[in-house]
Amino acid sequence: MTQQNANTHTQEQSPNGLFSRFLTTVEWLGNLLPHPVTLFALLSIFIVLLSGLLNSLGIAVADPRPEDARSASGVIEVVSLMSIDGLHWIMTHIVTNFTGFAPLGTVLVALLGVSVAEHSGLLSTAMRAMVLNAPRRLVTFIIVLSGILSNTASELGYVVLIPLAAMIFHSLGRHPLAGLAAAFAGVSAGYSANLFLGTIDPLLAGITTPAAQMIDPEYVVGAESNHFFMIASTFVIAGLGFWVTDRIVEPRLGDFDESNSTMKLDKSALAAPNAQEMKAMKAAGLTFLLLCVLLALSVIPDDGILRNPETGGLKGSPFLKGIVVIIFVVFAVPGFVYGKVAGTMKTDRDVIDGMAKSMSSMGLYIALVFFAAQFVAFFKYTNLGTVLAVEGAALLIELDLKGPEVFLLFILMCGLVNLSLGSASAQWAVTAPVFVPMLMLLGYAPEVIQAAYRIGDSVTNVISPMMSYFGLILAMAAKYKKDVGMGTLIAMMLPYSMVFIVGWTLLFYLWVFVLGLPVGWETPTYYQP
Repeated sequence: MTQQNANTHTQEQSPNGLFSRFLTTVEWLGNLLPHPVTLFALLSIFIVLLSGLLNSLGIAVADPRPEDARSASGVIEVVSLMSIDGLHWIMTHIVTNFTGFAPLGTVLVALLGVSVAEHSGLLSTAMRAMVLNAPRRLVTFIIVLSGILSNTASELGYVVLIPLAAMIFHSLGRHPLAGLAAAFAGVSAGYSANLFLGTIDPLLAGITTPAAQMIDPEYVVGAESNHFFMIASTFVIAGLGFWVTDRIVEPRLGDFDESNSTMKLDKSALAAPNAQEMKAMKAAGLTFLLLCVLLALSVIPDDGILRNPETGGLKGSPFLKGIVVIIFVVFAVPGFVYGKVAGTMKTDRDVIDGMAKSMSSMGLYIALVFFAAQFVAFFKYTNLGTVLAVEGAALLIELDLKGPEVFLLFILMCGLVNLSLGSASAQWAVTAPVFVPMLMLLGYAPEVIQAAYRIGDSVTNVISPMMSYFGLILAMAAKYKKDVGMGTLIAMMLPYSMVFIVGWTLLFYLWVFVLGLPVGWETPTYYQP
């Protein structure tokens, strides 16, 4: 064997070589998947064919729903879409499947409000003020925390915070890639956590609700259903991200080699918000505080106008049912006030232009929702979701996997699926109709199941080549290290995924099963028919 062949063989057998081959395999498998829009179209066709086959075989299960919703026969059969009645149903419901898909309207309404705050400059200024004014010892923590909070404004964290974090680390004499990694971890691996409700909350709740209704037709999951757990998750993920960056990632990167970088420090890009921007941000902050006071007055008193008029409680109240409207208001109004004071929004036309700009970027999402809505509706109409859930729950009981440990497997599965199917809504639209009813039959509430999904869906974003911003982050990293490759970036981010999934899952277990705390506003832990 020649020396060159021996070196090649050794490299392939080394841990780095095996890891590189694993990552290459993940990328190859991911590339085999069609576009998510095509995937949902194909899945919809598959449901039609499968329903016809299983119906012809007479597949049926005992009806697990409450007695008042149970079928007269006591069993649930697979309904065929490969029939004349099935064809009629498809033809008459395609439009309403789309327009009635809950995440569509809720996300668009919430995004309209967020777009005002984003395009006025409020969110960008707040992010810069938070990071640039942070004490030196807390810079890493604040960067990760800012990344988590930036998720309320979609791509803002990727476009603004990540390059800013790299420059801040560079200016402090630290390795820029460590700053990039810390921000990327907060923005992407901490995607679902936040102190505030954002567009992801009504999006996922709108998918969870029809999945839960396969078992309980009256069940509704609200956008606020995971809020308490996600608030706690924000600080835990920020702390873990701080520890991984300072103790693992930055020491491994070593000293920054300026000669291998094409990026020169641009001090102008590190300018703190000017006096006018700070004045505008204070005005926006006071406006936000006033809105919070008004909301508090509407729900805290026993006779609050946004409490449930029948029970006097918060459950089922206009406050919780209208949480998407509240998201719209608390972003749009302070955003407009900021824009007015800062001079970025002078008339109503500027506000409308900001909204229109955000809506114009939603074309792909709307196309995805159309086909995802058909898949979800087909799954529900054919009873395939209920049948699979009953059979799956029976299997888990037979294997004695009905305790909290089942969530560990569920979170791991979601994390693995996320490597190839990076969209949170796309993945949940596929998995929710099976796993929500299945775990409900084991006695767990849909809100808890959704919270567990959000952990698995988030933690592997930073190591997934299929993540939509992965190429952008790679290009940013290449400015500081010319020879950086996909394997280098994934290896740098892998410690975050590993620590986050362990720490976040542990928090979930302690929060839900040890402390018995609700994951959201008046949400149960266990499902009781």
